[in-house]
Amino acid sequence: MSTDTFGDLRDLFGAKLSPDQVNRQAVAYKMAFDKSSEATRRGEVGVDIATKTLTKTTRGTAKDVLTKAYGDMGVDAGQMAAIEAAVASQLGTDFLGKDLTPTSPVSTGLVPYDLKPAALMLAPILTPWRNKFPRTQGHGSSYQYKRITGISGSGTGGQGTLHPGFSDGMQGNFANPGSANALNLNRPRKISYTGDEYNLPYVQFGLSSEQSWFTYFTAMGFQDTRELDRSSTLYASMLSEERLHLYGRGTRGGYGGALAAPTGTPTGAARTAAAGETALTGFTTNVYVKIVAENGEFGVSKSGSASAGIAVSSGQVVDITIPNSVVGATGYQVFVSTGASDPGDASRYWYAGPAFPNGLSAGRTSTQTVTLQGALPTTGNTVAAYVANDGTTVNLASVDGQSGVAASYDGVIPWIHSVASTTGYVGRMNAPFSGSSPGAEFQAAFNQTYINTKANPEEIWLAGQDLAQLSNTLKGQSSSNYRFEITENMLSGATIGAVVNGIVNQTTGRTVSITVHPWMPQGNAVILQNSVTVQGVNVPNCWEVRGPQDYMAIDWPVIAMSYDTSVYWTGTLAAYAPDRSSMLVGIQPAN
Repeated sequence: MSTDTFGDLRDLFGAKLSPDQVNRQAVAYKMAFDKSSEATRRGEVGVDIATKTLTKTTRGTAKDVLTKAYGDMGVDAGQMAAIEAAVASQLGTDFLGKDLTPTSPVSTGLVPYDLKPAALMLAPILTPWRNKFPRTQGHGSSYQYKRITGISGSGTGGQGTLHPGFSDGMQGNFANPGSANALNLNRPRKISYTGDEYNLPYVQFGLSSEQSWFTYFTAMGFQDTRELDRSSTLYASMLSEERLHLYGRGTRGGYGGALAAPTGTPTGAARTAAAGETALTGFTTNVYVKIVAENGEFGVSKSGSASAGIAVSSGQVVDITIPNSVVGATGYQVFVSTGASDPGDASRYWYAGPAFPNGLSAGRTSTQTVTLQGALPTTGNTVAAYVANDGTTVNLASVDGQSGVAASYDGVIPWIHSVASTTGYVGRMNAPFSGSSPGAEFQAAFNQTYINTKANPEEIWLAGQDLAQLSNTLKGQSSSNYRFEITENMLSGATIGAVVNGIVNQTTGRTVSITVHPWMPQGNAVILQNSVTVQGVNVPNCWEVRGPQDYMAIDWPVIAMSYDTSVYWTGTLAAYAPDRSSMLVGIQPAN
């Protein structure tokens, strides 16, 4: 240090200090100064204006600090209380005492959100038939194919058997078709053919999605919502097509058309509610019903005629009988009204209650019976104002409820029904599966279709509820021929439950697999043959999806403040041998 600097420091710390002592004092002074500066910044010390010294500050709540400050200024307790009351009147009684808490000063807390990026997709994309049926390239506006359904001796197509024996003198007419005169020649007998042809119009299909710019941009950083739109529209298209394969019904030429309205007059009888049933409420004197046939989740038929008034009393339910089945129906739905006289279709509401005890079959029945129970409906769809699948409102008394539409083709269920009266088979049960002979209903179908067409199906598809009933029926019948196998690795534990996964076709010997279809309407079982592999038959696929354009995804040009996407395809479902497949309908649900 310079002599002048030592002189300044001696003036500060004392004139008699040696240079070494001055240096130590200077270092200590600097350290104390730095410490005081940090403490001041942390609020631990402050300057006392009156004494011009550093003093420790009061630690604690805002109220404690203010109380000391006012006390240092000579404010007494009474004045301090008046100040606190004035502040509380403006800012709340707890203002001076509030610290940071999980809910203060912001009710949701000063905390981060632990948000998992991108929403979790839990919608099941289950399309077993769409995945199974082959898809082939088509051309033009329709698909045509011709079939030879029988030749002499085949036992199919209405053909009988010819005896091949003949003698030298046997003659037959071998004139060309249309000849004016016969041409009798010595030849063995001529064979005959049976055939038919189909012309199935191609149908356009598609689904779309739209989102605003604001939706897309505000989701950035969390999820790509345009990609979500694209994939979800594709998946929704696949799910819709799966249902088309099940029970689509087209009304254009070549397809089966809409379901017929139920015929006959439904009847009913009131009785005391039994176990598992809920007595009717909300009725006035009588109830009146109309029936519609159901085509899966797509639509319903026109309504049939109304029943006569059915008198009902407290504590009762009403059993309804549907007199005649409707060809192709997957079930039936009921509309009900009440009054001393029939109030008409505008007050005849769709019945959403259970059709059977223990809450089974809500809103529909798979059989030709239904038990009305619980509170009668007073809101929702009516016969006179029914909201159809496309959102339009129709009067079911005069208009079909979109059980069939022009923009559709026939699915497997309509195809099987279309040939049931000739060479196919549909077994109508209107009862649970047989308890005395489990599987007998399927054996009847196997036998009859073999007689008709030499069918040998590979699969049975049915609803999960019906598979559970079939399995329980088998397990509950001690006289049935079945077995449970317990292997060595199963001896240390037990697995509860058993399910039927196949049934032996007693007519052909083939084991037919049993599989749950996720969208099969309860009460229906499809016995499916996928290929005909017997000698002389060239039908490797009984069912085929064909069309000029398979799935195509489109991101539309932006012409508004939104991003639009669509999936488009066109085609039909060709059924080359629908009479080899068959169905059971009217399976009554059981607990």
